[in-house]
Amino acid sequence: MKIGIIGAGQIGGTLTRLLSRAGHEVFVANSRGPQTLAELAAETGAKAVTAREAAHAGSIVVVTIQQGRVHELAKDLFDGASDDVVIVDTNNYYPRERDGRIDGIEQGMLESRWVEQQLGRSVVKAFNNINWVPLLNEGKPKGATGRIALPVAGDDAKAKAIVIGLIDEIGFDGVDAGPLDESWRQQPDTPVYGTNLDAERLKQALQQASPEREPKWRATPNSPGNFETPA
Repeated sequence: MKIGIIGAGQIGGTLTRLLSRAGHEVFVANSRGPQTLAELAAETGAKAVTAREAAHAGSIVVVTIQQGRVHELAKDLFDGASDDVVIVDTNNYYPRERDGRIDGIEQGMLESRWVEQQLGRSVVKAFNNINWVPLLNEGKPKGATGRIALPVAGDDAKAKAIVIGLIDEIGFDGVDAGPLDESWRQQPDTPVYGTNLDAERLKQALQQASPEREPKWRATPNSPGNFETPA
């Protein structure tokens, strides 16, 4: 399968490695240009491309850049791409640490609904609740005890099934977490965020989540600071 990845940070770089290792043809892009990805391309066999080329690369495109920079992507990025392309959003909103204030989210819009608004395309929410270290190192064969499960939220059942299949290929259990309007259940500060649960415990934790966004996950007049000193 051909897969485009827009963003080559911790999650983007990890997915480039895992999906290439699984035998997929990966096209990876970042904001600084393909020439800056030569080392990652040489390591993985992925092809370093522009963001536009990644957006048109294949049947799946993963958008994994900082939430606060999604609006910087070209508004016509996906123009001409097939309507069947599955777009995966891995983002989280860190207003006090990194992203600063995003008015739509502060006013109640779900993180991934805001991403949809910027991209002009529907998205599937996945890979946002796990740190890159266990994602890279802790995949296990299907059926293995303690296999980490990852929630997948979205409105298109076929698109979710494709993403869940990819998750299985790289060593994790994908769990259907409902429509995109339920994706708040896997955002930061929920019971599934960063907890590396197996499938049954993940399903339970999804149901225990609260839609309330605590003050520490809202912007302040001084936002952003950094992860060491949030503002």
